[in-house]
Amino acid sequence: MGTGTEARGPALPSQGTAGLLSLIWLASPALPVGGFSYSEGLEAAVEWAGVSNEATAADWLLDQLHLGLARGDLAVLAASVQALRADRLDRLAELNQWVLHTRETSELRLQSVQMGRSLIDWLRNLQPAQAERVQGLGLTYPVAFAAAAAASSASAADICAAYAFGWCENMSQTAIKAVPLGQSAGQRILARLAAEIPAAVAGAMALDDAGRQAFTPRLAVLSARHETQYSRLFRS
Repeated sequence: MGTGTEARGPALPSQGTAGLLSLIWLASPALPVGGFSYSEGLEAAVEWAGVSNEATAADWLLDQLHLGLARGDLAVLAASVQALRADRLDRLAELNQWVLHTRETSELRLQSVQMGRSLIDWLRNLQPAQAERVQGLGLTYPVAFAAAAAASSASAADICAAYAFGWCENMSQTAIKAVPLGQSAGQRILARLAAEIPAAVAGAMALDDAGRQAFTPRLAVLSARHETQYSRLFRS
């Protein structure tokens, strides 16, 4: 007598698989947007703020995830997805201006503008209609990420989680190069960061316009100092 497993057939992808795959693609560090060339203050923190090993690098990045990314970029990203799905380009432009106005150094502004432009250039090959729709808005990276992801079936929370994971993976690799650390240490840092993504996304999703903020003065000082740092691997 058979066990009954023969009749089940192969497991098939769910309806959400296409949306999941698009998010994996967008979060990939191989995406040609240049994120690997920026340290977001971490290289300067190695020089001046006591980041010298795996533990201090992980602690620094965890603070940056919760105090910076969640309260700023992730909140903007969630609102931008909603604006695009409601065909509110005026709202999208408003959110994009908020990002531009709250980048506290020229280095951080350069990163967001350059990565946003590169992502829209990439999008032009895959979703030409969507790229044309936002053409001329000069989208910063979190808003451009929303433009690339909004047409998928993924929820705004999942889009934010993908963005956050991409950031965590990139910053873990940055720590490997800047501290420096081994690959295993980088993976342990990534594991610590990834475990905090659900809480960071939940916090971001709960913020309205009044609650959103970009106030990380120590990061701003380090970013500014990085522009004249004597020896550096990352772009400034």
